[in-house]
Amino acid sequence: MRSWRWQFSRMMRLCLRWCRLCPKRGGRPSKPQRKLRELWSYWKLLLNSLYFNSLTNSDTCLDCVFEPVYWIVDNVTRWFGVVFVCLVIALTSSVLVIVYLCLLPVILNTYPLQWIVWHLTYGHWVLMMVLFHYYKATTTSPGHPPQVKSDTPSVSICKKCIVPKPARTHHCSICNTCILKMDHHCPWLNNCVGHFNHRYFFSFCLYMTMGCMYCSVSCKDMFIEAYNAVEVRQTKNVNFLEVLGGLTLTFKYYYQTPPPLFSFREKMVHKSVIFIWVLTSSVAVALGGLTLWHAILITLGETSVERHINKKEVRRLKEKGKVFRNPYHYGKINNWKVLFGVEETSHWLTRVLLPSSHTPHEDGLVWEFPQALTRRDPMTI
Repeated sequence: MRSWRWQFSRMMRLCLRWCRLCPKRGGRPSKPQRKLRELWSYWKLLLNSLYFNSLTNSDTCLDCVFEPVYWIVDNVTRWFGVVFVCLVIALTSSVLVIVYLCLLPVILNTYPLQWIVWHLTYGHWVLMMVLFHYYKATTTSPGHPPQVKSDTPSVSICKKCIVPKPARTHHCSICNTCILKMDHHCPWLNNCVGHFNHRYFFSFCLYMTMGCMYCSVSCKDMFIEAYNAVEVRQTKNVNFLEVLGGLTLTFKYYYQTPPPLFSFREKMVHKSVIFIWVLTSSVAVALGGLTLWHAILITLGETSVERHINKKEVRRLKEKGKVFRNPYHYGKINNWKVLFGVEETSHWLTRVLLPSSHTPHEDGLVWEFPQALTRRDPMTI
């Protein structure tokens, strides 16, 4: 029995043969006919290029059908990346303005000295780490494979860039280029997360989550007071009885007592505190979940793209009675050391807890276990 691919190819050949345009008899074809014939020849060439090769399958056909949709999504994401970056800067700036104008005076005037020192130290340390890592994540190139012929080992050829792809390299349709150790394209950075800025991206997510949690917990009492001042009103019910024609009618009236008198500045402070608490709490929950997910991937020595690929490999090898082992899993602790570039104990302070622009261990082209690290878990292959 012949395969469905052969049947599909045969059907396409017959359709092209039956739909072939015949020239007009007894004379030279007109200009519109020639244009139409050239257009038909072009489309026939495109159809032939789709099924006259051994690599065509259902996925290829679906990719061709949805190519306009992919193009629209990629271009919208690319242009909206600038909007998202401006939105991050605007929201972060608004939080800083509210903290310095509304929260910091309360801390300086009401808190004990040790708590004042702690808030000033911790808050400005988190702020410094957030600003530094966000700037580096957006401006640092994720890394690209060489575009010229080289001796770098590769595992495949990119069908869009037509260049060799080293291990862990994938093509980003939004950036329209191959990315070394690609994790994903982040619209909030307007940049791909790859080999050279993966550490900056994760550190930004981590410190931004810590900063949002800090703001949310610190202004919780002020939020409750502001919410009560703005929203809570005392309501009283008054019942009146009225007899009309032997019928007793009950009327229930509601009225609100006048709210306390607040100045315009106090009203703005209340609304600002509510805004900052809702914003930081929401971001802490959403970004905290994303940070936890990436922490799990880093512990397993995977990226977001490799997670999906490895799941398929696990299922495929399981059907053959084999077990898949991730070749880039150096051990749980060593995976974190590789990400942060920690080679000595002091590096946890100078490279993790303080801003640092050091480059990763590898070059993103060849992946070998760093000799400076001590392997505790056997590398799986």
